[in-house]
Amino acid sequence: MIYTPKYPYRPFLLILLLICIYFPSRAQTDSTHTTDTTRAKEPSKFDRFNKKAEALFKIIPVPLYSYTTEAGHIFGLAKYNLLHFSKKDTISKPSKLSEVFTVSTNGRINASVSTEMVLKENKYVIMGYINYKKQPEFIYGIGNDISKNVFEEVQYSRFQFSATALQQWFKNFYAGAAVTVSDYFSIQPDSNSFLIRDNVPGLKGGLTVGVGLSTAYDSRDNRYNPSKGAYAIGTVLFHPAFLGSAYQFTRLDIDLRKYFNPWLKHVIALQATTTYTDGDVPFYELAEMGGDNKMRGYYMGAYRDNVLVDAQVEYRAPIWNIFGATAWAGTGRVANSYSDLSLDGFHLSYGLGLRIRVDSKNNTNLRFDMGFGPGGWQGFYINFAEAF
Repeated sequence: MIYTPKYPYRPFLLILLLICIYFPSRAQTDSTHTTDTTRAKEPSKFDRFNKKAEALFKIIPVPLYSYTTEAGHIFGLAKYNLLHFSKKDTISKPSKLSEVFTVSTNGRINASVSTEMVLKENKYVIMGYINYKKQPEFIYGIGNDISKNVFEEVQYSRFQFSATALQQWFKNFYAGAAVTVSDYFSIQPDSNSFLIRDNVPGLKGGLTVGVGLSTAYDSRDNRYNPSKGAYAIGTVLFHPAFLGSAYQFTRLDIDLRKYFNPWLKHVIALQATTTYTDGDVPFYELAEMGGDNKMRGYYMGAYRDNVLVDAQVEYRAPIWNIFGATAWAGTGRVANSYSDLSLDGFHLSYGLGLRIRVDSKNNTNLRFDMGFGPGGWQGFYINFAEAF
């Protein structure tokens, strides 16, 4: 059955307003005590209240609510913490631990735990992710010339685990191993789906196991809200049959970022990424455009193919106290191969965001982003830390 949605996402401005009221009470920069010739200046009531509430924010989870056409009303909880594993290690940047659990009125379940552990004076970095989700998903087709108004619904369940372990070899340079395990099951496309007609790989689901190498360069001053420095990471994964992978393919991901601090606390952030897949690639492992970090405004996976290239620039500015704002523009597209890329096929992404500092010690924000693309694409996102 073919569906014709109004929008893949609908922003809920009222919910945003309520959350904006809720969260300022849970975030505040460290109070600055300035002195004159007589006594230290007392912090304001706003500062005192938010400093106390920020401690509470580190303990309790955050309630979430959103709506999408395919999932319906989504309710959940999210928890985000930055921490140091050793009090003796005063050099390592903070580690991250994030948990999210959501359920929806249309039967979607999503539970995930992600972490970035920084150990031994920044010498070791371990990035891990565990996720289970059961959901209906919209698929518009494969390629760069899909129609926004015609798409199919695919039901499936997935368990995924990934881990990347990096060791510092030189200053700011890391290298290590990466592994990913995904199991897709209970895949139910529409009865007249192109996935069935074209016998697209992945229709029957199955296990995919990938192993490979990863290298990174990281000179950022803050992993989760950088204002200067650079970051580059490349990962290549192979999915051989002898490891039990139902599909044999190769995947390469490259992510390049650069940050500038032109004046005061204003930041200009640049990012360019590419993904390349080759072999017997299941449709759910193809390079996908969109989501809450890149090409915001586009439904994740609306555009998918063997190759993805995209880039974005974002301007981040403080407004007052714990509040900040961002504006960005990006462009990207997918293709069957790099030789098929053409300038006239690139799509535009742009939008605005609100930032609320929720961890003053580590200078980390809660973000609200509203992204758009020509032709009616739009997306509303709530997340922790910056998009990149």
